[in-house]
Amino acid sequence: MKVVVVESPAKAKTINKYLGRDYEVLASFGHIRDLPAKDGSVDPEADFHMLWELDDRGSKRVSEIVKALKGADGLILATDPDREGEAISWHVVEALNLRKALKGMPVERVTFNAITKAAVDTAMRNPRQIDQALVDAYLARRALDYLVGFNLSPVLWRKLPGAKSAGRVQSVALRLVCEREREIESFKPREYWSLVATLVTQEGAVFEARLVGADGKRIQRLDVGTGEEAAAFKRDLELATFQVGSVEAKPAKRHPSPPFTTSTLQQEASRKLGMAPAQTMRAAQKLYEGVEIGGETVGLITYMRTDGVDMAPEAIADARRVIGREYGERYLPNVPRKYSAKAKNAQEAHEAVRPTDMGRLPKTVARYVDAEQARLYDLIWTRTVASQMESAELERTTVDIVGSVGLRKIDLRATGQVVKFDGFLTLYQEGKDDEEDEDGKRLPPMRAGDPLKRERIVSTQHFTEPPPRFSEASLVKRMEELGIGRPSTYAAILQTLRDREYVRIDKKRLVAEDKGRLVTGFLESFFKRYVEYDFTADLEGQLDRVSNAEIDWREVLRDFWRDFSAAIGGTKELRVTEVLDALNDLLGAHIFPQKADGSNPRTCPTCGSGQLSLKLGKFGAFVGCSNYPECKYTRQLAAASVDGEGEGSSENGAQPGTRVLGNDPVTGLPVTLRDGRFGPFVQLGEASTEKDAAKPKRSSLPKGLSPSAVDLAKALALLSLPREVARHPVSGEPILANLGRFGPYVQHGKMYANLGRDDDVLEIGANRAIDIIVAKEQGGGRRGPASDPGRALGDHPETGKAIVVKSGKYGPYVTDGTTNATLPKSLSSDEIALPQALELIAAREAAGGGKKKAPARKTATRSAAGKASPAKTPAKKAPAKKPAAKAATAKAAKPEAAEAAPKATTARKPAAKKPAVRKKA
Repeated sequence: MKVVVVESPAKAKTINKYLGRDYEVLASFGHIRDLPAKDGSVDPEADFHMLWELDDRGSKRVSEIVKALKGADGLILATDPDREGEAISWHVVEALNLRKALKGMPVERVTFNAITKAAVDTAMRNPRQIDQALVDAYLARRALDYLVGFNLSPVLWRKLPGAKSAGRVQSVALRLVCEREREIESFKPREYWSLVATLVTQEGAVFEARLVGADGKRIQRLDVGTGEEAAAFKRDLELATFQVGSVEAKPAKRHPSPPFTTSTLQQEASRKLGMAPAQTMRAAQKLYEGVEIGGETVGLITYMRTDGVDMAPEAIADARRVIGREYGERYLPNVPRKYSAKAKNAQEAHEAVRPTDMGRLPKTVARYVDAEQARLYDLIWTRTVASQMESAELERTTVDIVGSVGLRKIDLRATGQVVKFDGFLTLYQEGKDDEEDEDGKRLPPMRAGDPLKRERIVSTQHFTEPPPRFSEASLVKRMEELGIGRPSTYAAILQTLRDREYVRIDKKRLVAEDKGRLVTGFLESFFKRYVEYDFTADLEGQLDRVSNAEIDWREVLRDFWRDFSAAIGGTKELRVTEVLDALNDLLGAHIFPQKADGSNPRTCPTCGSGQLSLKLGKFGAFVGCSNYPECKYTRQLAAASVDGEGEGSSENGAQPGTRVLGNDPVTGLPVTLRDGRFGPFVQLGEASTEKDAAKPKRSSLPKGLSPSAVDLAKALALLSLPREVARHPVSGEPILANLGRFGPYVQHGKMYANLGRDDDVLEIGANRAIDIIVAKEQGGGRRGPASDPGRALGDHPETGKAIVVKSGKYGPYVTDGTTNATLPKSLSSDEIALPQALELIAAREAAGGGKKKAPARKTATRSAAGKASPAKTPAKKAPAKKPAAKAATAKAAKPEAAEAAPKATTARKPAAKKPAVRKKA
């Protein structure tokens, strides 16, 4: 028998079925070791020695593997075919060597791009050794990320209160978002006019033509810049006679896009399905690990972390068969299409993301997966099949028209496009970011010299627009173009920026928060080199060279650390005033926007003589007056003006970071957003100085709600909590939604139930609230703000018990009501399915765990004569004698101990002098 190690339980279960009884397949549950979050985990003084820590979960996995290896013929490492997979295998071998569990046992490494029987069998016939170059690239990347994060983040905490962290790639991605925000703020719109003539052919067909030239000169889009110029052109066009100058029809072809890489999959899923990169990768992981179809568990797509765009010959042949069968031979090119990656930092040569079986149509797969996975599979299938289809054949027509007014010639142009043969477009068309649609209008038949009649002339005013904010898809695309990071890490990077509250999503666009802009401003001012795009891309290139065994990984770290440590050391003498001056200059347009009346935006609106500037307080950054403490004006960084001046001020000495949102229409009291010790909150009115006065009503902000997204309406909604959502279907009593110490919850009488992560306390409806309360009532539990009611996964096939995944004090877990099993770090509560939950619960039961009460410990009982009955437990050693005063105090605190142990009471008779001891005390 041989032992096979993979990452996930789902993958282990599937592969175990393929390999049979001669193999035992175990899951490592992802990485079993990690760098502890403490100083010295990577030691530059010891040539970057790395200290790895085996956590409790990892230790348990290693123990299981050690146990399975006893009597085994060999160890096969079958983790994912990328750097992370190679690193997991390396960690397993290192941990087993420390346990001396291998002892010369053969160790083999196998990889497969898809979890299918054919792919697994082929891999087993072609084992190799662990690729040390890939492991070295992983070690270098892990060490770099640790050194940057662990050394740069404390500098931020000291010099820029409110900042949470910095990262090697995270900070560069944040810079992209913040730079785009600065471009938008500094953008000055430019006026321009367009002129369009609606013309009619001799046959009566109507079409439009645009002004493109006059008097032999070409007119560009922005050349007509004033209303006067537009009016002059319009006047001449209304007097002109028109004639077709030339007609040119050119054939054109549009070729299909290659199949998906990790990056393009994330981009298209964002555009077409509205899925965030992290959401896309979770769904893709499930499709990769597979589902049970026809009694067999099979992976539905190939490995989803790849830079490759090519496909295996058998997959191409499979796609061509599907095209011929489903769409006909006309849609099948004579020669199969071959694609090659253009990315300069392409990783290992894996296949593109594609279905494992092209004949498994989306409508068939939809019966076995959830809606999100079905949509993603459909996207992957259509893109893959379309990539092997015939090109679309188009005809692009350009008609040049001459307008004559006396001796003046004015040029107009009409363009159109006709699809002669749709080709791959019958199945799929790639989405676009921030691009205008092509002109697909069809023009009527015309010949050179044909006269045209004017129907109308329209001039329209336009203004240039600033560049759009990044969407998640366009940011991923830009990072890939610059060579920043790895496509497999983009989802985690974007999620980190949101979790740190450096950016927020608004209308599917990434908006830089003030906190994120301050961090970027600080890094650009004092660590500019380390957030430069070229530097980060060059470092990625060096890591690629490490993975190709071209350079030593420690040499890369030495070169990096030499300059980086000097930059860190240079900040020790950095004064807060230097930080503030740099940020005031860099973020001036954002912090001090220009006023409509043209006055100095930095003049204090309260005292009129002080200058506003950025300040740092224990709650973070704010804007204050230079005349403090005489003038106590403060506001948040970019408070929008409501009444012209003084908006956001806290002139009466309120804490920095107070922003006035408006007045409550009912009470007339001001509604403010404030920074507090435990985070931002909204408040109605002001606190009174009188001793017995009631405190003003306040409400904290729900998790995930950015302070910058809070307006008057949102604040009033929060201050109106608790709100009645529904009536209980049995009792008829109200069900309330509210915010509490442990987050948002719903309440019915004395029954409380926390809301899930996707529930909004301000928007939760009646049906959802009733479901949560009823589920809590049926599940029992303590009163007060309760644990997550959980997500039902299904029923146990043997016991019939409901299997639920819940959020607990120590993280998510699955339970059947009797046994609890904690989820591994590699598996989130959103990802786990019923088969994985059953495996975890079974493993927990086998280990003797769960929440079952241990049987009561047997103790010696006494007969009526006071003699002990035959001993059922070994005699306990007598406790050490306590000092008299301590013994008396202990006995006073626990008088029931005397009744439980009469013999001990007899031995402690002097303790009867307790009153005297108390008197002495």
